[in-house]
Amino acid sequence: MTIHRCYLGLEDGTVFAGQGFGARGTAVGEVVFNTAMCGYQEILTDPSYCGQIVTMTAPLIGNYGINTEDLESNGQHLSGFVVKELSRRVSNQRASGDLDAYLKQANVIGISSVDTRAITKRLRERGALRGVISTELSDPAQLVARAKAAPEMTGQNLVDKVKPAAERVYHPSSTPQTMHVVAIDCGIKENIIRHLTDRGCSVRVVPSGTSAESILGSKPDGVLAGNGPGDPAAVTDTIDAMRAMIGRVPIFGICLGHQLLSLALGAKTYKLKFGHHGANHPVLNVDTGRVEITSQNHGFAVDVPSLEAVGGRVTHVNLYDQSLEGFAHRDRRVFAVQYHPEAAPGPHDSGYLFQQFVELMRGD
Repeated sequence: MTIHRCYLGLEDGTVFAGQGFGARGTAVGEVVFNTAMCGYQEILTDPSYCGQIVTMTAPLIGNYGINTEDLESNGQHLSGFVVKELSRRVSNQRASGDLDAYLKQANVIGISSVDTRAITKRLRERGALRGVISTELSDPAQLVARAKAAPEMTGQNLVDKVKPAAERVYHPSSTPQTMHVVAIDCGIKENIIRHLTDRGCSVRVVPSGTSAESILGSKPDGVLAGNGPGDPAAVTDTIDAMRAMIGRVPIFGICLGHQLLSLALGAKTYKLKFGHHGANHPVLNVDTGRVEITSQNHGFAVDVPSLEAVGGRVTHVNLYDQSLEGFAHRDRRVFAVQYHPEAAPGPHDSGYLFQQFVELMRGD
């Protein structure tokens, strides 16, 4: 691996110099931090990170390499990847390559040998910041100017950049088919689909923007709205489709789907200061009193008073900042969570929600 310089510039005027890996070039995005200790391959292939430069707080990244089995989508969608130390040695029997080559292949720029604790502290204090990552620019003034010129995350419909061009169908993995689900793909993670097929569901995955008539035309037992990037309020076509389906079929929302379902009901969303990104967020299940450790990746949240005004009932609460993590509607067959119950490599505390969806479809 050839060592070359790379720079990360933030809109507040801060510039970090480090060593580049992966692709070369210049890219802009919203800089966020992720507190997961492992799972960097799943992070890289999660379409929800489209338009973002991800900083890992764990100090050593890349030690177990990359494999062909743990992909959450068919590519990488983030703008850049920031680590304290890039492991130069891969040690895992499942590995088929290293992180440097994987980022090169996807044309994603990486930077190492920077103080990720300082970056994270700045983001916590000032909120998520626009940034630029570059192997081409070194002048601090140019870097900061490029960061300031990057688009704000609020108002961006990034779903259109990651949604698929065509439908696809998945069949139950082993158990007899019990339910037919339509999953709306706003950037959905593959493990969401695996959880459904493992429970006997056939899954028709349709692109975001598919009309309610087309979705209901296949007579699904339920509809799932999955995760995705950007500002949920900007994804108006899918909000309209979900509004037309509410009350006609059971609906389960995950992450962005949680926000879209809330907006379809008439609630409001807002931008979090620095978002929730990591695999260690405690969430209180209001109904059971149980605390679940969850995996999260979102920069927006649902306003609770506006949701309760349209019949929503709070079911899950984030114990870090008391923001909404889940709701059910009092009169209609819909429920949703803001976090990722399908998390891989984990935690697995919330996998029961998929069974809850199956039982809702069955009418149990």
